[in-house]
Amino acid sequence: MHRVLALGDSYTIGEAVDPADRWPVQLVARLRADGIAIDEPVIIARTGWTTAELAAAIDAAPPAGTFHLVSLLIGVNDQYRGLPCNGAYRARLDGLLHRARAFAAGDPSRLLVLSIPDWGVTPFAAGRDRAAVSAAIDAFNAVNRAAAEAAGAAWVDVTQVSRTAAADPSLLASDGLHPSAAMYARWVERVLPLARAILAAPHTGA
Repeated sequence: MHRVLALGDSYTIGEAVDPADRWPVQLVARLRADGIAIDEPVIIARTGWTTAELAAAIDAAPPAGTFHLVSLLIGVNDQYRGLPCNGAYRARLDGLLHRARAFAAGDPSRLLVLSIPDWGVTPFAAGRDRAAVSAAIDAFNAVNRAAAEAAGAAWVDVTQVSRTAAADPSLLASDGLHPSAAMYARWVERVLPLARAILAAPHTGA
């Protein structure tokens, strides 16, 4: 039976959507539809968490056992709080990827990193410099991608998909900030081929 661990913040816990509509839960449902035997995902995420807060939560209550797929989507709150995208963010991200690899029995090929969505296109960003928000998200994602690739993890760009919400309100939850179930479904379409490949491939742990 495959096990999935999803690490992150509001985008992973699915703020403002039903639990069944969270993207890791939708992903598992799609994998089961493919005939893959897989448990419900273990999710360690909370709205508002930065990289430092996610790391502290893992330290306080580390998940037990080995996972066949570990996802990481973190950084939007570092950006929102005005923290720099290089230096400390990269160091904390590297630390989280190291922890994620340990949860996957030391196998980096089991790691999946999602890019940070662009909240600058949402109604929540009204009155802000949307272009500046998008540019900051892009800068964080450049660091995010470089860290993922250096760790040997797969990297999935959901940022461009998130920006389609600017023209389609149905892709946002009722709070006008977080993704709707429909948006998460679009993310899952991008994640699904990689997740299938990760679960199908032989793994080597250390």
